[in-house]
Amino acid sequence: MKLSEIVTQLNMQVFSNEHLLDDIEVVGAYTSDLLSDVMGNAHEMQIWITLQNHKNVLAVASLKDMAAILLINGIKPGDELIEQSKKEEIPLLGTDEPAFIISGKLYNLFYK
Repeated sequence: MKLSEIVTQLNMQVFSNEHLLDDIEVVGAYTSDLLSDVMGNAHEMQIWITLQNHKNVLAVASLKDMAAILLINGIKPGDELIEQSKKEEIPLLGTDEPAFIISGKLYNLFYK
């Protein structure tokens, strides 16, 4: 499923790299706030659902070739995180939903 479709259907905010949304094919999502967990268990082209709001998430997302980073609970990224996401060309998204709810909605998009 295209990232642009997911963003539209789930009413997500786009903080960076909107121009890439139509080009990214997402295979699923991974929910975790532990960087080492994501490094060990996430798969490429997944959306990473997290509340982590610092540039180290971009390093991990780049290492794992994640489709996008989705900040939950209405968290807004700082300028440093936005700039780093542009450099890494990884879309930075946001939602007011908590992790449990947005994870369920993404599950329904992919498996229902």
